[in-house]
Amino acid sequence: MKLDMHLHTRGSFDCLSEPEAVVQRALACGLDRICVTDHNEIAVAQELNAAFPDRVIVGEGVKTAEGVDIIGLFLKERIPKGTPARQTCVRIREQGGIVYVPHPFAGGKGGGGRILAEIEDQIDAFEGFNARIHDARLNARAQEWARARSLPLGAGSDAHTLAEIGRAWVELPSFEM
Repeated sequence: MKLDMHLHTRGSFDCLSEPEAVVQRALACGLDRICVTDHNEIAVAQELNAAFPDRVIVGEGVKTAEGVDIIGLFLKERIPKGTPARQTCVRIREQGGIVYVPHPFAGGKGGGGRILAEIEDQIDAFEGFNARIHDARLNARAQEWARARSLPLGAGSDAHTLAEIGRAWVELPSFEM
């Protein structure tokens, strides 16, 4: 199956894409599932998961107290913006979720990798390819870092528009949700 592990809907402050249009575009691009990872919000992802339970994974891109994004996948409860990074990871895992680190070496939102040592033991998967990162060296660095720690690599379009959906994905064996 093809899975885009990181994309947004109008549930994010910086995206205007209508939720159902996101799902329809993903299907048209040949994606089997998507992780809806709106910024600091899970309401739209939960609504989409209820409507498309075999297609949508509930996620959240949490802006931590350190100003770095951490994604929680398979969430049941929202984690508030400004929660410290390590506590964010703990709260994701307490829900039975997966700690996924997006764009880890990007400046700003990724923190240039500065929090990785603090949360390394909590990371379940690492974004090795983000389609919105224009400097290929940052994706390569992420892949090297994850491989050195035997962490599974993920990929995401990080789509903020419908046209960006399907620019990145991972292929996985089918799994039940």
